[in-house]
Amino acid sequence: MRTARRYLAREIYRSTAVVLMALIGLFTFFALIEQLEDISNQFTLLNLFYMQALALPTTLYDLLPIGLLIGAILALAGLAQRNELVILRVSGVSGLKLLAMLWILTIPLVFCAFLLSEIITPAAEIKSSEASLTLLGKAGGGRLNSGYWFKESDGDDGTRIINIAQLKSGGNVADVTLYEFKNGQELATYSVASRGHFSEGSLILSEVQQTSIEVNSISTLADAVQPHEPLTHLETLPERTITTSLTPERLIARILTPERMSIRVLVDYIDYLESNHLQTERQVVALWRKMAYPFTLLVMITIAAPISFMQTRRGGVGSKVFIGILLGVGFFMLNQLALNVGMLNQWAPWVTALVPNLAALGLALGALTLMENQHNVRRFNQTRWPWSKSSV
Repeated sequence: MRTARRYLAREIYRSTAVVLMALIGLFTFFALIEQLEDISNQFTLLNLFYMQALALPTTLYDLLPIGLLIGAILALAGLAQRNELVILRVSGVSGLKLLAMLWILTIPLVFCAFLLSEIITPAAEIKSSEASLTLLGKAGGGRLNSGYWFKESDGDDGTRIINIAQLKSGGNVADVTLYEFKNGQELATYSVASRGHFSEGSLILSEVQQTSIEVNSISTLADAVQPHEPLTHLETLPERTITTSLTPERLIARILTPERMSIRVLVDYIDYLESNHLQTERQVVALWRKMAYPFTLLVMITIAAPISFMQTRRGGVGSKVFIGILLGVGFFMLNQLALNVGMLNQWAPWVTALVPNLAALGLALGALTLMENQHNVRRFNQTRWPWSKSSV
């Protein structure tokens, strides 16, 4: 049994590696063509290759489940075509035992997927975002035309809203606008800074234009009485330090897709959002989906099992690979549909993350059980309804 498991593992790993290299090469080629228009004196072709190299872990993260499905179907269909699966079946390996063997050989891939999800992909995404900020002056994710917005408490029962127009590499920021509200949402201070940087729990702003609003300004304006003193005071500060819960890591988290963060960073960002009474539905769903990501590999290998059994009875590897591609694309679309529909209808996060996997797993196990016991089902039908027997 150990020899058969090692042989299956070698065949599936080899086929999966070939499929992943082909898919990654294809997607990288399309991405290179799409970004050729960004080439300039500052952003050279070498920089483009560097950016695409940083994107490789993310591409592998996205394609690993589909690559495993197609690779497993290729390997198992090849074994069936050479009658090697038939030999396993004759030697006493049932369909469920074969599925257990497939699950066992998927465990190293699950471990690698966890490392990819928690260490390699987040680090590559952060490097890619910093490189994009340095080379292109922009980064994707969560940015409005007016910049990035953050809301937090100022520690004195007030509220602070920070608008950052530009994120720089190394946790530096530029064109910062600061709105400080008293308790009751009354604007107290409006500040504009040309640049800033983070240091030990503080945001240090430079070249600050600060406008302070008098406490009695609302009552004065409401009474329509001409004030004796100015209601606002404008002053220029060379530097101003504010205590903030923002960090460079949370700034980067703001521009990353939640699925690209590590679980640790994602939990920290969710805690930051909840402490400032901001929406966390998207991030919580992403956290559930990240925890379910290794389980998706087991679902893919389970889907491949009944397709390989079909190959033992009918010829044609190409048709089975085509079915596998359709199932992989269909599963991906179902996942995205569940995400969008779940966000719109405010489903529980675990429903959005786990139901597509559980549904696919149930269908695959049902198909495998049916194919495994189809002779018993046919014999039962012939015993119960004798007239259904075909005469010879």
